[in-house]
Amino acid sequence: MIQLVNIGKAYHTRQGAREVLQDINLSIEPGQKVGILGRNGSGKSTLIRIIGGVEFPTTGNVSRNMSVSWPLAFAGGFQGSLTGLDNLRFICRVYGADINRAIPFVEEFTELGVYFREPVKAYSAGMRARLAFALSMAIEFDCYLIDEVMAVGDTRFHDKCTHELYEKRKDRSIILVSHMPTQIRAHCNVFYVLHAGRIERFDDVDEAYNYYSEQG
Repeated sequence: MIQLVNIGKAYHTRQGAREVLQDINLSIEPGQKVGILGRNGSGKSTLIRIIGGVEFPTTGNVSRNMSVSWPLAFAGGFQGSLTGLDNLRFICRVYGADINRAIPFVEEFTELGVYFREPVKAYSAGMRARLAFALSMAIEFDCYLIDEVMAVGDTRFHDKCTHELYEKRKDRSIILVSHMPTQIRAHCNVFYVLHAGRIERFDDVDEAYNYYSEQG
């Protein structure tokens, strides 16, 4: 289980403290598919970073009894002077994953060809996103974080990613945050709306979406 208790987050600005999250209470059970709706600037990405342990809350605490991924397709952690293969080796060492199993999987899944052994700084944004997604699948997590719509490659490649995540790992927990309800409606069974720094839970997707729409 992942549990957030009375989470608050404030940032210091020139105009004083800006409170982004207030008294967030949230729990994620093993295998649960959690969808969080929120408009741009509502604090969705901040919440995801706190859940993943990348950022600390100002108040409250987070307990994790499950392994948690980085946000899928996030390529900001790559070392640009290293090749895709070298980045994979480094990440496998950090997470204690089987490098010999991960290499053929990532090489085949990304479809990068010769670029897999070229420096990541030479990759296009799409190539970096494909590598980041494949690395997320090569490391087996209990809970996967998805920040906004997972736009990786063309339609065929996107379908491939969807199958890898939602079908082959359907027993895992997923936390999907977005301002668009389509994926949340399709893949989640517990629903939250984040608005003005506070979060509301709904068991019905239509109730969640109606509340989200009313917030303007």
